[in-house]
Amino acid sequence: MSQADGSRFSRRQLVGGAAATAAGLSLPEGARARGRRRRRRVRTADVAIVGAGLAGLVAARELKRAGKDVIVLEARNRVGGRTYSKTLGAGATDVANMGATFIGPTQRRILALAREFGIGIFDTYNTGKNVLYFNGSRATYSGAVPPVDPAALAEAELAIVEFDNMAKEVPLDAPWTAARAKEWDGKTVETWKLENIHSPDGRKLIDLAIRAVISAEPREVSLLFWLFYIHSAGNIEQLINTAGGAQQYRVEGGTQLISDELARRLGRGRLIKRAYVTRIARKRGRLELETSRALVRAKRVIVAIPPAMAARIDYNPPLPALRDQFTQRAPIGSLIKTIAVYDTPFWREDGLTGQVTSDEGPIEVTFDASPKSGSPGVMLGFVDGDAARELDPKSPAERARAELESLARYFGPKALRPRVAFDYAWDRDRYARGCPVAVLPPGALLSFGRAVREPTNGIHWAGTETATEWHGYMDGAVQSGERAAKEVLAAL
Repeated sequence: MSQADGSRFSRRQLVGGAAATAAGLSLPEGARARGRRRRRRVRTADVAIVGAGLAGLVAARELKRAGKDVIVLEARNRVGGRTYSKTLGAGATDVANMGATFIGPTQRRILALAREFGIGIFDTYNTGKNVLYFNGSRATYSGAVPPVDPAALAEAELAIVEFDNMAKEVPLDAPWTAARAKEWDGKTVETWKLENIHSPDGRKLIDLAIRAVISAEPREVSLLFWLFYIHSAGNIEQLINTAGGAQQYRVEGGTQLISDELARRLGRGRLIKRAYVTRIARKRGRLELETSRALVRAKRVIVAIPPAMAARIDYNPPLPALRDQFTQRAPIGSLIKTIAVYDTPFWREDGLTGQVTSDEGPIEVTFDASPKSGSPGVMLGFVDGDAARELDPKSPAERARAELESLARYFGPKALRPRVAFDYAWDRDRYARGCPVAVLPPGALLSFGRAVREPTNGIHWAGTETATEWHGYMDGAVQSGERAAKEVLAAL
């Protein structure tokens, strides 16, 4: 998924530049650039892939299976993109997922990869009561129905039914062709909410659901995009539920392990890390990718990074206006993932699942993220949308204090005393600039949606933002990698 900083110079380049300056000489920029290119290793392949997240690695695997020579360029010093698992230091499977965390039972592609690699999955802890913190009061409850004002709950439930019904009318492969696309892409979810939900608490419940799913505020999101997102998962229940929904399973050893296994099976020399792609240009019938570590020439290219990051590459010839304009309208959500590690999952002793929904931040949603063994106790918190933007500029210590105060509000004073607490602010990640998915505003799908997957000048597009099933999830990333590989094979 990633891109990286290309400002790396060899000792020879630094010394040479200093010597030229000392002699009162200056090298034209073009000459300096040509000198750098001569010193970089030149690689050739049938296909070059930008980004070693799930989408790029799956595409590489499919192409390799078909007998094609592939090179994957990854800006980071790791693979996985928005799957990032940080070790807790206790055991091989004791990790904190700072990015993608859960797998649902209908996400068949990512489940198949885990099975193929012998990677275990286990149920998200879901025994006991949930916590609702709403309008300044804390309550516990069982099941999926929170204890809020019945009139507000009824409005929210009717809104969910209406969302699901409208979503069925949105074609997954071309949502901009829906019969009501012009109407739905002409308004935000916020506008629809204000028109159709009248109680303040009912509106809050819808806000919480949308922030929890896409880490953005309803005012930022096209109604058409939201309906497409729902349809790509099946329905809203699939998106928000733990049992039977997108949060049902977790991965032993962390979600990044799946990307690690894909990369390992590529073989030596096919993956170049710390290789930030700055330019893709057509030269002498091939595509040439300039990176900080190598110059790669290929017949075809797959760009498997978020649209906003793909837009930072210099293309020659330039991308068609429709594609370029689309990437300008695909900002990614704002998310901070928080982790607090305790000796034991003490909330279980209190009869709680560890799952919280709150209308007060910064943490508004939590899950028990303890290893399968149940020790140590790990609490995962989500800071989404405006709350993430407000918390992001603060120091790590200030963020940790605010995050732990949230947990103490839900679970009591024990939550203030973790072994260790840390977070990951995805808005600061230089190769993603947000998480979990690009969120489209009004007008983007209707006017520019055709450019989401359409190849151009030998360049193909992958990534969960191009998926038609489980858009925004790991399963969608896998689907997109498979689809892009098929396109390339057909073209070759």
